[in-house]
Amino acid sequence: MTPVTMDKTIEANGVKYRWPKKPTVVVCIDGGDPRYLQHLLSEGAIPNIAKFIKNGFSTVADGTMPSFTCPNNMSIITGTPPSKHGISGNYYLDTKTGEPVVMTGPELLRGDTIISKFANAGARVVSITAKDKLRKQLGKNLDVSKGNISFSSEFAARCTMNENGIENVLELVGMSQPDMYSMELSLFVLEAGIKLLKRDRPDLMYLSLTDWVQHKYAPNESEAKRFYQQLDNCFGRLADMGAVVALTADHGMSDKSNADGEPNVIWLQDILDSKFGKGDTKVVCPITDAFVAHHGALGGFVRVWCRGKATAKEIIETIAGIDGIEQALDRENICKLFDLPPDREGDVAVISREDVCIGGSKSDHDLRGLEGHRLRTHGGTSEAKVPIIINFPLNDEYLLKASVSTLNSYQIFDYAINGI
Repeated sequence: MTPVTMDKTIEANGVKYRWPKKPTVVVCIDGGDPRYLQHLLSEGAIPNIAKFIKNGFSTVADGTMPSFTCPNNMSIITGTPPSKHGISGNYYLDTKTGEPVVMTGPELLRGDTIISKFANAGARVVSITAKDKLRKQLGKNLDVSKGNISFSSEFAARCTMNENGIENVLELVGMSQPDMYSMELSLFVLEAGIKLLKRDRPDLMYLSLTDWVQHKYAPNESEAKRFYQQLDNCFGRLADMGAVVALTADHGMSDKSNADGEPNVIWLQDILDSKFGKGDTKVVCPITDAFVAHHGALGGFVRVWCRGKATAKEIIETIAGIDGIEQALDRENICKLFDLPPDREGDVAVISREDVCIGGSKSDHDLRGLEGHRLRTHGGTSEAKVPIIINFPLNDEYLLKASVSTLNSYQIFDYAINGI
């Protein structure tokens, strides 16, 4: 970093960012519900995070709705709500074909990422994700031929200079290829970030984890504690190397099982088929991704498209009184309430209560991966509160801004770069 670049400002999606004075590392703790931190802080189990809170800045922020991985990561990396960047779930319905479409293609992301704008201005940036489903979208327009790096721990063993800007990642990190369903998939992301911070001193890093642990273990369980203690150790090592470390999450996590330990599910497609006839409506569960063993494709937010005679008003009237349904809103109102893109929204959006999840047809969901564990999942407003923690105190301007309104998680780059 040269003295000249220190005076630069970069604009991304209408926000001006100064040039980072220190390497800045933003971490998205997937599934990082504030309740984990509250519990472990009370036990004194995460001393580095405790030090960040004491000496820096912390708050509970509003995450993006629906509270799923893709829309929240894209909000964070662009600094904008879904109405601007266009990613409103892990899946949406292509109304031309009638088929659900995965929302992870970079061509679906509208606008620029903050890291690509910095990279194009001469900064060195690094983006590391746990799951490869996010990598290409996070790395949109990021030129890895100019010293920038973008890869996932899922495919760490496959990295090439041409595709990722790095190779021999397993050797660099000193870990074997982690299993998809393990805490090591997240820890690999952090260990790789630590190695690259030491080796390259990049200007900006974005490290996005996976929520396998939080789906399986509640805040008071020993495996959750073990995981967070290892996260805490990594965060402390990043800070010890002089980095600004900014922590947030994409969503929280709630127990959605009944007293017998079985998933507490509203099978919405079955209910609508019974009322309006099969094929008249289409329920899409936008939590769905390639790794449904985490959650069985069950979450707290689903979309319904009208495919026949049923109207949005009739669908809302049919389901609004069902026990466990918190909200059922038409396209106009859900977009207005949560700043969502209308062209990718259903005719009706349905949000469940904290202890309840919503599915399509019971026959379409494979719940074998949940055996032996209570269903813990996300998607609704009950999982939309997330932490923001920065290991440096805010300047007066940003401290005032933070004191007069609730922050959005997508402001974390602004606060980590401009606010300290």
